[in-house]
Amino acid sequence: MRIAVPKETAAHERRVALVPDGVTRLVKAGHSVVVERDAGAAAGFPDARYEEAGAAIVAEDVVWAGADVVLKVQRPAPDEVERIGRGAVLVALMSPATAADTVERLAARGVHVFAMELVPRTTKAQSMDALSSQATVAGYKAVLVGAGTLPRFLPMLTTAAGTIAPARVFVIGAGVAGLQAIATARRLGAIVSAFDVRPAVREQVQSLGAAFVEAGASAEGAGGYATALGADEQARVEAAVAGHISGVDLVITTAQIPGRAAPRLVTDAMLATMRPGSVVVDLAAESGGNCEATRAGEIVVAHGVTVLGPVNLASTLPFHASQMYGRNIVAFLEHIIRDGAIGPLTDDPIAGPMRLA
Repeated sequence: MRIAVPKETAAHERRVALVPDGVTRLVKAGHSVVVERDAGAAAGFPDARYEEAGAAIVAEDVVWAGADVVLKVQRPAPDEVERIGRGAVLVALMSPATAADTVERLAARGVHVFAMELVPRTTKAQSMDALSSQATVAGYKAVLVGAGTLPRFLPMLTTAAGTIAPARVFVIGAGVAGLQAIATARRLGAIVSAFDVRPAVREQVQSLGAAFVEAGASAEGAGGYATALGADEQARVEAAVAGHISGVDLVITTAQIPGRAAPRLVTDAMLATMRPGSVVVDLAAESGGNCEATRAGEIVVAHGVTVLGPVNLASTLPFHASQMYGRNIVAFLEHIIRDGAIGPLTDDPIAGPMRLA
């Protein structure tokens, strides 16, 4: 099969859908891979590396031609939709909740669309789980961004000028991003606490050396995701967060519910109780934010607290983010391509739930 890797065109997107190691695996399997010139340059993968791996480097107007499979990070822009051949397969992070128009246009062209966000949370599909791989990157980077904004050290330091007490970091949401944030903050020497509405993650939080904040509420959903809280449970969660947040220096919020707006967990009143100079990094900014003051892509100062709403944080570490995403992509292709062709996938337990068109 002819597999095409166009250069990403979305603003600030530095990742690439396939790295040279993935090219090697696909070429050994008998496929041809074409990569648009400089597609991996921003991620640290020059064209020469792709050529060594067996890919052909082609111009923008050539990469789409005759492709059986198109691999992307972000969903295609309107002009790119028209470049995908009829009957081709598209694999990308499609942001399904806001992709209706794009999917409709792709379906009208007979393009088969698979959203990498919809990989089932099953053991067999674990190697394809792009949400988890990119959340790992975001959780790690969120702590670095917060530490870089915080006007104090994270670790305890003993110096000739006296002892510096360690900073206190509070992670709200202990999914993949949250657990990585906990681990990173602990490596940097902070005192870490965490909260989640899923009691089952308590042991994971504690195993990383963080304290678990109790709220007396539970919202365990299917596939390990949280579900929406009822009014009483929401009140208990807010009370628990409010009772803890005033004593911390850095808050990392990661709580999200698939297909819905992010739950509001940090109110303006809570920010008013925090010490001036404290920092909030809201990883749910793109889906509405966990913090009332969050504005996606902006830095807001409220009551002396700096609130950051980073977007596409994984793209700021494009080398490893691309490497991990590329491995997810290759694992998915190896699952759906059999005997050199893509078979019927409607009833496939992995590809079926991922298919948008």
